[in-house]
Amino acid sequence: MMTVKTRRLLTYGIFVAPALIFFTIVIFIPFLRAILFSFQDWNGISSDIGWAGTSNYTKLLNDKGFIKSFDFTVKFVITTTILLNVVALALALILNLALKTRNILRTAFFLPYVIGGVIIGFIWQFIIGGLFPEIGAATGWAIFQKSWLSYPEYSFWALVIVTVWHSAGYFMIIYLAALQGVPKDMLEAAEIDGAGRIQRFWHVTLPLIRPAMTINLFLAISNGFKGFDLNFALTKGGPFGTTESLALHIYLEAFTKNLFTYASAKAVIFFLILAAITLVQVAVMKRREVEM
Repeated sequence: MMTVKTRRLLTYGIFVAPALIFFTIVIFIPFLRAILFSFQDWNGISSDIGWAGTSNYTKLLNDKGFIKSFDFTVKFVITTTILLNVVALALALILNLALKTRNILRTAFFLPYVIGGVIIGFIWQFIIGGLFPEIGAATGWAIFQKSWLSYPEYSFWALVIVTVWHSAGYFMIIYLAALQGVPKDMLEAAEIDGAGRIQRFWHVTLPLIRPAMTINLFLAISNGFKGFDLNFALTKGGPFGTTESLALHIYLEAFTKNLFTYASAKAVIFFLILAAITLVQVAVMKRREVEM
């Protein structure tokens, strides 16, 4: 006869097993396979798989395409992380007020996040390529008369703007949840002590919502580095590879140039870089959080 502890462990196992099996098959085994591929020589098609050792990794040191995509990705991540958190926090502060239309506005700002990145990319490709010139012709504004997706500096900002528009609503929801958890008595006490609105936000609200900031910074950084679908649909890495993210670069190396094992080595390095950055970011932010 099973004990209570054994029955409880069996119940937990039944519920956890499907997710664990899915994670093992879809993520863990391909990850280990990618590490093995990174030390091999294979084009992804033929049956002949050779051993390359560390040559795939040594080639990365002189790979200008990889370095160029890494530079773009870092610039993109820094820009989108700052803008996403600033815009999302500003929206959360506004929609945390007693507005009659706040529920409708919350839904409207969150709705773009529900739409897939590929669809968003094609929609904005039509807006930027077809609607912007008409706005420029009607208003005479030179900024809309240029083809944004044909100039490197404009295509970068087009990608940034669409990314912020697409994800700001999701980050806003996280900040809203944190703002609604701030004790009102602490804000009232600060107001009685003579603290103004800005002082209450800076010294009371902001320290108490740092856990939400930690989550949003982690999501912004990791999503920015892993960004692929929006980049692929909107700019396809152009013009001339100036907006080619690391994820898109690795995809093109593997599936258009058939450099499968070399792309696997790049993916492993990419994983190590992303893991190191996110671990440092979470550790630093966790130290600055305030216990309730």
